[in-house]
Amino acid sequence: MAGAAVVLLSGGLDSATTLAWARREGHACHCLSVDYGQRHRAELDAAARIAVKLGAAAHKVIKLDLAAIGGSALTDASIQLPTGGVQPGIPVTYVPARNTILLSLALGWAEVVGARHIFVGANAVDYSGYPDCRPEYLRAFQSMANLATKAAIEGRGIEVCGPLVAMSKADIIRLAIELGVDPSTTVTCYQPDAAGRACGVCDACRLRKDGFAAAGIADTTRYAQ
Repeated sequence: MAGAAVVLLSGGLDSATTLAWARREGHACHCLSVDYGQRHRAELDAAARIAVKLGAAAHKVIKLDLAAIGGSALTDASIQLPTGGVQPGIPVTYVPARNTILLSLALGWAEVVGARHIFVGANAVDYSGYPDCRPEYLRAFQSMANLATKAAIEGRGIEVCGPLVAMSKADIIRLAIELGVDPSTTVTCYQPDAAGRACGVCDACRLRKDGFAAAGIADTTRYAQ
């Protein structure tokens, strides 16, 4: 057994594949999902199902109201979601400091459960321009984590792992299938309906559709239309 790990599990395809990766590596996975006021809350229901299906050792949901800060189409209903195709630059779906906040929560739990690894499904290839999905960001957070924690000072350093960070969406989909992840059980869409069915036109859906096409694999995503 590779020991305990904390896995950030959103309920989307990338985080589910990351959990399956960590399980294959032999980790006892403590999955952390965050209810931060996102409009795509159906992903939290998907996360609960995925954690059970993929054999997580534990699954915790923390409620945190990032809608109180706003600044993102994912947390502020007055900001329109883009549906016209992925554009250059950082989109309005960027949630200010989200990955820093989520990784900090994961870091705290990792100290409590004695985990030496934190897994996150960040991707810097087929992504929507988020600065906190880049490998240099993950390295920087790891450096901070090993300066700021009792665990690291006592010789139990923590590694921040982004196994998908340099993979294309097509390669992630192929890996998901290889690891036994059913893509149809994941929710990637920014505006799914109450049943978790995808809209098919938001940036997240477009990137996912393109990934299936590039992989040459039938798209099993459940669409509302």
